[in-house]
Amino acid sequence: MPHADPYGAAVARALRHVAAVSSGPPLDPALRVTLAFHPDRPVRGVPVLRALATDGVYRSQFVTGVSNGGLTAYPGGDRWRWESRIFGGAYDEAPPHARPVYGALNVRGRTVGAAPRFGSAHLRLRPATLARTTFCYPDSVFDPTDFGTATAMSLLALAAADRRDALDDYIEAQVHGPVLLADDVEAVVLDPCYRGTDVAAAARELPCPVEWHGGFRLTVAELRRHPEYRGPEYVGLGAAIAVDGVLDPRVLGDAARSGRYDPQDLKRVWHHVARFGAPD
Repeated sequence: MPHADPYGAAVARALRHVAAVSSGPPLDPALRVTLAFHPDRPVRGVPVLRALATDGVYRSQFVTGVSNGGLTAYPGGDRWRWESRIFGGAYDEAPPHARPVYGALNVRGRTVGAAPRFGSAHLRLRPATLARTTFCYPDSVFDPTDFGTATAMSLLALAAADRRDALDDYIEAQVHGPVLLADDVEAVVLDPCYRGTDVAAAARELPCPVEWHGGFRLTVAELRRHPEYRGPEYVGLGAAIAVDGVLDPRVLGDAARSGRYDPQDLKRVWHHVARFGAPD
């Protein structure tokens, strides 16, 4: 089914711009791009999976106003400026819904997806989407100068030679054109802490298979071994919100929805869980 994209000219221009500065061998088509998110967070008051089921499209931060990274997706903001530079101004005059969505290339074959720092769940995209995906290393927040496409991909060797923390060890992917759940998503992959919950029920309404990874789980005892990672204040917060001495995505989601905690503080607690409580 072809994608109805009235802003195809902007997409084509962005793809050409990145292709012109990319080099290297073709990408292995067996690799997958994953889009990470927290499945129990609301988007404009609606649980994210319910919103996805209703809309059928995975939207960018420019549309949702929600991100598990920085919140700078607005005209003149950091994300806007990064995209203007990376894509040669292709989207400068485009509406929010025409812009790409962000994920990562799962070169390590992780069951939790390529970039779990951005969420415990992920959408695994079909290989056909690689043709309209661009890549950079490192993350676009660092003003990268190295780029790739499915036909010219030198970034794998670059990333393999680099030494980064496990949460930063990913090749960023930008998927251009609409990401339709029915056509472009191979599976939604969830943490097993959501089995039997409203999150699982909402996931079954999506037009794609539901899968489960091994599960993030961090004990308070292990959390306390890493006060230097994001700071001792976040270790204290994690210990305070833990349930029966354990942190998992569901515990973090309950804390986030309570409204009692700064979302940026909870994000740093999540980084501890994603880094030291990952199944793989």
